[in-house]
Amino acid sequence: MANPASYRPSQIPEEPGVYRFFNQAEKVIYVGKAKNLKNRLSTYFGSHLTNKTRRMVHEAVRVDWTIVATELEALALEFSWIKQFQPTYNVQFKDDKSYPYLAISLSDEYPRVFITRNEKRPGLKYFGPYTNAWALRNTFEVLLKVYPVRSCSAGNFHRACLPAHPNRNPRPPDARASGP
Repeated sequence: MANPASYRPSQIPEEPGVYRFFNQAEKVIYVGKAKNLKNRLSTYFGSHLTNKTRRMVHEAVRVDWTIVATELEALALEFSWIKQFQPTYNVQFKDDKSYPYLAISLSDEYPRVFITRNEKRPGLKYFGPYTNAWALRNTFEVLLKVYPVRSCSAGNFHRACLPAHPNRNPRPPDARASGP
């Protein structure tokens, strides 16, 4: 067990960011975010810690951080690093606790755009994660009104998907009036 005083940083910025605690094997054991890194990290080196936090701080041998522009950006980076590093002391996100992505199926003849929370699959281009699902759904609806892109699943796609929706029809308005 390490003494937290041995790796306590002295120059911590007062900006938003994401921090990682590492153990002796250089494995990330905890990822956290902060609106103010200095204030947040200082709490780990105080005397009023829960048992779990005390164990983590004593197992760690170093802490580092990454400064970001906003608290929202910190939340997204924290989520990404928790998924990537699967730290021992973080609560792991389950499928129903994940953030949504906007996905585009680039490998399809007619690319499909949709919102998903599932694991990433090949052939899809992902944008996100987004922390506000409501705002993403609104953006998705605007995207469908502005661009002629399909949103229906493969099971519902019979080449009538795009022409059946006037706002998504790639043909000029005169062609719509005269038929296919």
